Amino acid sequence: MPFEVTVLGTSSALPTSTRHQSAQLVNLLGRFFLFDCGEGTQMQLRKYKIKIQKINFICISHLHGDHYLGLVGLLSTMSLLNRHKELIIFCPKGLKNIIDTHLKYSYTNLVYPIKIIELKTGGLLKVFEDEYCQLFSFPLKHRVPCFGFRLVEKKKSRKILSKQIEKYNIPISSIPNIKLGNDYTLENGQVLRNNDLTIDSHLPRSFVYCSDTKYFNKLVSYVYGADLLYHESTFHSDLSHMAELTYHSTSKDAAMIASKANVKQLIIGHFSSRYKDVKVLQKDAKKYFDNVDLAVEGETWKIKKEYNYEDNS
Repeated sequence: MPFEVTVLGTSSALPTSTRHQSAQLVNLLGRFFLFDCGEGTQMQLRKYKIKIQKINFICISHLHGDHYLGLVGLLSTMSLLNRHKELIIFCPKGLKNIIDTHLKYSYTNLVYPIKIIELKTGGLLKVFEDEYCQLFSFPLKHRVPCFGFRLVEKKKSRKILSKQIEKYNIPISSIPNIKLGNDYTLENGQVLRNNDLTIDSHLPRSFVYCSDTKYFNKLVSYVYGADLLYHESTFHSDLSHMAELTYHSTSKDAAMIASKANVKQLIIGHFSSRYKDVKVLQKDAKKYFDNVDLAVEGETWKIKKEYNYEDNS
């Protein structure tokens, strides 16, 4: 089952003719999460042939316009397309009032329910969980209240070794109990250890989204061990004074976080419009962390399954 990230916007506050404002769509096992919704997001969704109604959750990092000004238009479009299923929005305090005001003065009544969950500070906090995944929020350091998100796949039950099941003629009705990690006793009293009948499923995968933030060491613990980390890189390291002043990060900052946090892969984005060729930011980041990709609009990153063993089943 897929765990993939599609980039929709790569620019910082000022969009350009080739770069849109922040937005990323994550598909985790058929659950669709939209992270940020800058101006033009719904046009990007259409451009890359992503069905708007598939979105189950929207995560807004903060209330600077380049991260949420596309939201009300997207909500209205969903209503015009006769959406019926509930949409859940995770956001800082204040967004509900903004949405309500827009809808009130445009005389718009949405035809589907919205559930708004306001985020709280206090470290890495779980804000959503179902049988397949968990979503956490954590505070970032920006000029306004700002949050990052960590999306984690839940560990799956153990994988049955079909050859062993056939060898011992174990009935299908016993398999669910074995998958939970239990041993199995044959009719002759012989106990088959679970490790002889099953192997671990793939390791749980994770994606972390870090929007606008200055560098701070505590961030390392929030993103630690992620399979894929997106981290804003507004400036080259030679403009570190600008990053400090505006509470943004440099490409070096993003790479240092990735390195200290032992993440597997880093994507950098949120590029200042001053950079016509953003490869200079990638080159800068690679001095401190090797596995760095540039965010490219329309590109999809697939988080692959990894195992603690050689799968010979």
